Amino acid sequence: MNPMPCLRVALAGALLCCSSLVHAGIQLGATRAILAAPAKETSITVNNRDVEDIMVQTWVEADGDDRQDVPFAITPALSRLGGHGQQTLRIFYQGQGLPEDRESVFWLSVQEIPQKSKQKNVLQIAVRQRIKLFYRPAGLEGKPEDAAKTVRWQLVEQNGRTLLRATNPSRYHVSLSSVAVLDGARSFPAETAMLAPGATADFPLKTDAVRPSGNSSLSFKYINDYGGVDEIDATLTR
Repeated sequence: MNPMPCLRVALAGALLCCSSLVHAGIQLGATRAILAAPAKETSITVNNRDVEDIMVQTWVEADGDDRQDVPFAITPALSRLGGHGQQTLRIFYQGQGLPEDRESVFWLSVQEIPQKSKQKNVLQIAVRQRIKLFYRPAGLEGKPEDAAKTVRWQLVEQNGRTLLRATNPSRYHVSLSSVAVLDGARSFPAETAMLAPGATADFPLKTDAVRPSGNSSLSFKYINDYGGVDEIDATLTR
């Protein structure tokens, strides 16, 4: 017997039993946090948009590797935030354990723990928000705002598919928002991801129906240090 229909029915029944659904009340003051050496700490604000007090739990975790040590401390790790209140989270780097020749990235998690509801039949959810935390050593070659401009783009053929190959020669991460190969009036969007310092990644085009010609160009958008989105037109080679 397929358990999925039963699971859907059970979930729907649980939601129907609830007279209301508590929504997230916290809002972070930025979409990313950057700790740039020689500074030993950085900070980010948390706002409670609700009228009720909430508990806020915070921690830093590795990006995709659970075995990696996390050389950061955050304070407060657990706190009570009053209704419509604001709080500053301070993130400290212990001063060693990360490469000094390139940028490193981690995840900052901020979780809202609602108080026990005074009403009956209320579904309460602990909502977690995650933003990227970058550690930027002092003295890195180049400027972070120029990193996206240095990315090299190439069209390659692999197993009958056309892939977009991106190489990031900079010492900084490049957070791609969207990428498209342009061929005259046609546009071929590609999958995107964050490019690590010194990394090369292959992005499949989202359609194989028509392949770009040798005269194609490229346009991509990336997220800057302030959370805004910038666009760049780049040269494309084969």
